[in-house]
Amino acid sequence: MKNILCIVAIVERGKADKIVDKAKKAGAKGATILYGRGTGESEINKFLNIHIEASKEVILVLHEEETYRPIFDTIVEAGRLNDPGTGIIFTIPVSNLLGLHHREK
Repeated sequence: MKNILCIVAIVERGKADKIVDKAKKAGAKGATILYGRGTGESEINKFLNIHIEASKEVILVLHEEETYRPIFDTIVEAGRLNDPGTGIIFTIPVSNLLGLHHREK
């Protein structure tokens, strides 16, 4: 199997399904959506006097390193992640991956 990256996007609650649909159109073969809660918003509220929803959705997408960029860029656009307070996105190299043998065919 080629080098694999995990694209991790943490977005506002309720937006992950729409973002994943667009990521699939950009080439993602699938995604996992997890639910979480942020812990840094109380400091931001005090400092900036804005409300940021604590509930988050975490999107995980595994993809080949050589061709991940269109998916990454689509997630940024669909989630409006360039706008302040809308979420974050990053990649992590994946090692010891087991269970995706069907992708090798």
